[in-house]
Amino acid sequence: MKTYRTQKLKKLADAFLSLKDSEQMLNFLRDLCTLEELEELSARFEVAEMLAKGMSYRKISSIAKVSTTTITRIALWLEHGEGGYKAVLNKKKKHSV
Repeated sequence: MKTYRTQKLKKLADAFLSLKDSEQMLNFLRDLCTLEELEELSARFEVAEMLAKGMSYRKISSIAKVSTTTITRIALWLEHGEGGYKAVLNKKKKHSV
């Protein structure tokens, strides 16, 4: 199986890490992605946040306007993925306390 951790992806990750604040990040994301891609990425993260809060799939679907299939996929990655969602959600939780 070909790895997703390509040199190109590592360069992109480094580019994200080089930004100093959310304004620079927003500008970079807008230049990098289409409006549809930004909406999709934002919705996925919103779903992950709601799943972490224990909300039902039906409620999440009605709020985020995504299918329960999409929610199931995000839930799978949240629980059995690389730990990226959990790392960000935990960090966000610590900063909000």
